[in-house]
Amino acid sequence: MNATRTSTELAPENAWFKSSYSSGAEGNCIEAADITPAVAVRDSKDKGPALVFGKPSWTAFLGGIREGNFDTRA
Repeated sequence: MNATRTSTELAPENAWFKSSYSSGAEGNCIEAADITPAVAVRDSKDKGPALVFGKPSWTAFLGGIREGNFDTRA
């Protein structure tokens, strides 16, 4: 995929979603969109650029979150 495309070129605005765990109170939220065969991720405060991950990488990342691999409170 072309790295210079904006998030709204990758997916329509209504395709982006925040995690239900995101309160938004601290302003550190990301949004994701399924752009099969990949997943795009952007900063909720800056809807311009987006990072694009292959689905296997995204699935592995989510698995790591569920397993607590990124928990900085430990």
